[in-house]
Amino acid sequence: MNDKSYRKNVGLIVLNQKNQLLVCKRMGKRTWQFPQGGIDEGESELKAAYRELYEEVGIKQNEVKVVHKSNHWYRYDLPIEYRKRTESMRKFKGQTQKWYMFKATKDLTVNLLNEMPQEFIDYKWVEFWYPLSHIVAFKKDVYSGVLNEFLPKYIEIANG
Repeated sequence: MNDKSYRKNVGLIVLNQKNQLLVCKRMGKRTWQFPQGGIDEGESELKAAYRELYEEVGIKQNEVKVVHKSNHWYRYDLPIEYRKRTESMRKFKGQTQKWYMFKATKDLTVNLLNEMPQEFIDYKWVEFWYPLSHIVAFKKDVYSGVLNEFLPKYIEIANG
């Protein structure tokens, strides 16, 4: 994905040992989302995924393993009012995302205070399809696409 009007980003689906998915509630919002974050210049997608996982929710690389990566980049447009909120998004129409699914290798402790300013104020572990009915509308198509792409791998893990 080389369209410079979209910020490169990684989306993170984390499964705990009960195969529940981690969703987080953004500061000042009623909706829930998966952790995600930008890919820095010169940074690999996977390195960005591990960095964002630690920065946003305090989960370390040695506590999870990658079990799936999206086959392509997913893209969404940000509504104008969202673009104006953060300096990092002002010059972009939206984000293009490479998605990763991580599986916990041990009990996870989520730490939302690992990065300041804090992005999320709450988290919970949910069933596979829960995020589709609890996210902002402009991300729904991406979440639907990602969850449908990842479903066979999720079923394999859950039944494994």
